[in-house]
Amino acid sequence: MAARSAHAAPVSAIVPKGKAEHCIFLWLGGGMAQVDTFDPKAPGDASAKPSRPGSYYKAIETSVPGVRVTEHLSQTARLMEHVTAVRTVNHRVVDEHAFATNLVHTGRMISGSTVYPSIGSIVAHQRSAANDRVPPYMLIGYPNVSRGPGFLGAQSGFIYLTDTSTGPAGFTRPADVDDRRAAERLALVEPLQQRFPAGSVPADYREAQAEALRLAGPEFMGHFDLKSEPGSVRQRYGGEFGQRCLLARRLVQAGVRFVEVSHNLNFVNGTGWDTHNAGQRQQHLLIRELDTAFSALIEDLRGQRLLEKTLIVIATEFGRPAAFDSGGGRGHQGSAFTLVLAGGGLRHCGAYGVTDALSKTCEENPVSIPDFHATIHTALGIDPHAELLDGARPVPITDGGRPIGALLDAG
Repeated sequence: MAARSAHAAPVSAIVPKGKAEHCIFLWLGGGMAQVDTFDPKAPGDASAKPSRPGSYYKAIETSVPGVRVTEHLSQTARLMEHVTAVRTVNHRVVDEHAFATNLVHTGRMISGSTVYPSIGSIVAHQRSAANDRVPPYMLIGYPNVSRGPGFLGAQSGFIYLTDTSTGPAGFTRPADVDDRRAAERLALVEPLQQRFPAGSVPADYREAQAEALRLAGPEFMGHFDLKSEPGSVRQRYGGEFGQRCLLARRLVQAGVRFVEVSHNLNFVNGTGWDTHNAGQRQQHLLIRELDTAFSALIEDLRGQRLLEKTLIVIATEFGRPAAFDSGGGRGHQGSAFTLVLAGGGLRHCGAYGVTDALSKTCEENPVSIPDFHATIHTALGIDPHAELLDGARPVPITDGGRPIGALLDAG
């Protein structure tokens, strides 16, 4: 079991529900090194013989006194009063990316034949879309089961896209299919679809297809036209990942409740955030790209008066040790790592929790993955102890998670 926070709100305590309306979930697949980003320690040296564990980069001060981050997060550093780096997240899944990714997305370990819903699907199920002309949950990245609806069914699933310039596939009819032809096609397939028993996989697919057809058309697809944004705004967000974040802002502005945005699909440093061996030497490219997009998103949401209503999350499957491997990179570490919260009406403090000198163990205020999920849900006005139904079996929204009261208390 992961360490439990002594300062998380107890299950019986009344924690004020948050007022956030949306969540933008930035996913850093591979394992962000906390000592090189949001929890810097004394400098290390990968080239020394033997190597000396520690941070790869210099640390800089931020807008929150006493809170420092890596030098490559210089734009974010100026905005840390809107951010909390939760430095003491922990779990025991360290050697397998897929299992850890599933845990951080669902809040639970894989168990038997049950497929648990992702946090995005739970938010979609509990809150629905803020505008019935958009879906509640969108994924800007590649789909997989960890991001899916699990036992909640396809109606709580996502609509996804990988190319910001074209939007989701299948939401624009071919030019030769007008309203009449589309209606005729639906009339042909409807008798077959009516044979599907309620609750079956084909019935779930029918519901998802009906939702896609309802949304299809120029109004929905217009949200993906980034060229309608001022050039200065698009430039501020930076490259491909930044444009994804800009699209996420447009989607929450349109009423989408939960948007997940994957970072670094093109592996700009050769290895992504999984910085074994040589990937460590180019890690700064990832951090700078994250810094540009994350800071732009905070500033843009604030300018749109949406920051207090939009919770931004930076998540990754585990952290990395301060020690270097034989190739000068870093391995995997789940005993202590950093996930980040910003905006969303929380009482931000720059950093929450304290790790040891090498960010290997949690010394103050450990936070489990269920605790972190409970914090997100509470910020979004969702009771983290409410129950979902897997058939007739009740399943709590979080696996005993307790929200971080210090970020949620009214004062």
